[in-house]
Amino acid sequence: MEKLKLGVIGFGNMGTGHAGNVMGGRVPEMELGAICDIAPARQEEAKRLYPQVPVFADAKKLFESCCCDVVIIATPHYEHPALAIEAFKHGLHVITEKPAGVYTRQVKEMNAAAAASDKLFGIMYNQRTNPVYQKLRKMVQEGEFGRIKRITWIITDWYRPQAYHDSSTWRSAWKTEGGGALINQNPHQLDLWQWMFGMPDRIFAKASFGKYYNIEVEDDVMAYFEYDNGTTGEYITSTGEAPGTNRLEIACDMGKVVVEGNRILFYRNVMPEREFNKVNTAPFGKPECWECTIPADFSGGEQHVGILKNFASAVLRGTELLARGEEGLCGLTISNAIHLSAWTGETVDVKDFPDDRFYELLQEKIRTSTIVKKESQVVVDNSNTY
Repeated sequence: MEKLKLGVIGFGNMGTGHAGNVMGGRVPEMELGAICDIAPARQEEAKRLYPQVPVFADAKKLFESCCCDVVIIATPHYEHPALAIEAFKHGLHVITEKPAGVYTRQVKEMNAAAAASDKLFGIMYNQRTNPVYQKLRKMVQEGEFGRIKRITWIITDWYRPQAYHDSSTWRSAWKTEGGGALINQNPHQLDLWQWMFGMPDRIFAKASFGKYYNIEVEDDVMAYFEYDNGTTGEYITSTGEAPGTNRLEIACDMGKVVVEGNRILFYRNVMPEREFNKVNTAPFGKPECWECTIPADFSGGEQHVGILKNFASAVLRGTELLARGEEGLCGLTISNAIHLSAWTGETVDVKDFPDDRFYELLQEKIRTSTIVKKESQVVVDNSNTY
């Protein structure tokens, strides 16, 4: 069997997981070609675990080594686009961890570099392998729900205590992480939102920064999405609630859909509500409604392994990528728009997002930062983990 040689850039929590999946044979069409990390302790750990695999301290040297066909970038967020661009220049296929980057301007540069190359570009949106979301997306695309009126996603089960924020020098600061709950925990849900329902046209948001923790970035968010077709959305997230909730609710002409606990419940109207409204004469009449459990594989799917297997198949046999790297711009644009609205109090145009204005305000946040982390107070961790 032909195999792709995978280079892992960043040997933190996510990087070690990807390396372990490949070395454990869970991705049959990949083998571990090289590992790179700037931290000496991580380099030594890689050598201990995989003595037969070349280990590098500099990504460019790995790119030049000819040890790999594809690299996966699992470093802190700001570094993703620059490393991807350099990898494309060296003729490598690229997978980036989420998020695609911190601000849209740099991600557009990365996407342009991918387009200029003849290599495949993927992103680790592992939630797209979940059969529940795949089924939901298919039903939306096939019009099973009729016109969608409102979408509400409460995703507050991302609890992270102060010890988490203190666990690394790069966490929870504008300069080094580029945000909080939106840029670290929520990229998967923001991607799934646009993947299933399309991009909103306008966003208005409120956010709290350091509401629950000694951090400068957001830890509590409420956002209102508007679509030109009349659909509205509410997105609520927090890292300060325990046990928290993960509930997606869709109000539609055909009834109501609830996704919770990795299950899909469809409260299905026998007659579409708009049609019922035209013919009903009873002042308190309602459409007859059936409670239906939508059949789906509730295992959660293959997750990270599934994305790697799909990517290998796309390179070796030309099959379709489940998570194209270029699509990382979509969820990031939503994230940036929420930040921008929360900072300015304005409704933000998503279709014509002001990349430069966002970048300038982000730089101002960095310049006025008062957060200082001492090396002695944290465990240095260059992982890209949730």
